[in-house]
Amino acid sequence: MAKTVQDANEGERAVHETLRRVVRSWGQRELECQAGDYDARGSFNRTLFQRLGTELGLLGVTVDVAHGGAGQDGLSTLIVIEELSRFDPGFVLSYLAHEVLFVHHLWSLSREAPHVALLKRAMSGEWLCGMAMSEPCCGTDVLGMQTRAVRRGDHFVLNGTKQWITNGPNGDAFLVYARSGEGPRDISLFIVERGFRGLSVGRAEEKLGMRASVTGSLYLSECEVPADHLVGSLNGALPGMMRNLAFERLALAAQSCGIASRCVEEMTQYAVCERQAFGEHLVAFGQIQRLLAESYAHTEAARGMVYGVAGRLEAGTAQPAEADAAKLFATGVGESVSRNAIQVLGGMGYSRNRPVERLHRDAILLSIGGGTNEALQKNIARALARRCRS
Repeated sequence: MAKTVQDANEGERAVHETLRRVVRSWGQRELECQAGDYDARGSFNRTLFQRLGTELGLLGVTVDVAHGGAGQDGLSTLIVIEELSRFDPGFVLSYLAHEVLFVHHLWSLSREAPHVALLKRAMSGEWLCGMAMSEPCCGTDVLGMQTRAVRRGDHFVLNGTKQWITNGPNGDAFLVYARSGEGPRDISLFIVERGFRGLSVGRAEEKLGMRASVTGSLYLSECEVPADHLVGSLNGALPGMMRNLAFERLALAAQSCGIASRCVEEMTQYAVCERQAFGEHLVAFGQIQRLLAESYAHTEAARGMVYGVAGRLEAGTAQPAEADAAKLFATGVGESVSRNAIQVLGGMGYSRNRPVERLHRDAILLSIGGGTNEALQKNIARALARRCRS
């Protein structure tokens, strides 16, 4: 039995290592060359997104092979997100919204035929998708949402505004949360397609970073949604929302690890092989050694934490605060390491001649999206207090 388990674990590690190698190679070849251009334009590379599906089969990582997916585990999704984020985190943010917040989330909640048919359109790349939870007056406070859904015959009518929606202006379908009853936890989940009557989209937001991902608002005004586009039970969406929110936070943390890893490589290459001062390579100076060493150590610690929590989440043994803690720590590392890289590279780091200034701008969003770090601190403190009292 022990030998069988060991063989299974080794086989799983081999699959993950192969996936990491393939995705990194593809990202270096395909993402690196276009990242700066799409960042400058503030637009999303839809053609490259579709190739993630046609060439790598990565638009349905956790969906069963029998239904057109890759049939892999959640750790595989994080590996893809981490590796691609080394080259273009903005592009990856849109991929994350599609893959984690729509495809994975819908697959984890429903096997109903109409929903599986819609998933196939998402996994083929025909559709670019996302998830709509945040609103103008409630982001992390999900129970404060005001969007409402009312049943009328064979459809639901949704009214409200969703804000800061990744892929909002250019997406084709969204998982939309709405209040559907009088109780504080009476929330339901709906698939809303772009062509539905009563749905309109706002302009793309101008952002500091993640500019290769398009973000905007969704406006639902008497929006008619067929009854079979309700996902799960009426008023029963909250548990699934919280489960997927934990996975989303790990995915954003994995993005931070990818950013930090790339920045460590960039600053090391510059300090060891490229830049000299006072007759020495920069790596000879103690101040630079500290920046390199601490950046490397923090990056490795963040990666270990993220994948450790992910493994426990996959096994169903993770505590609620663990994903929050992983995101809190890893996103801080992404910001600090990318800032260190700019400091080591000096003027070259501050300019757009090297990717670290773009990576730093992109890193900042990760401590905001998917639950602000301040909200995560509150969650963790409450969890610790409950543990102390029990």
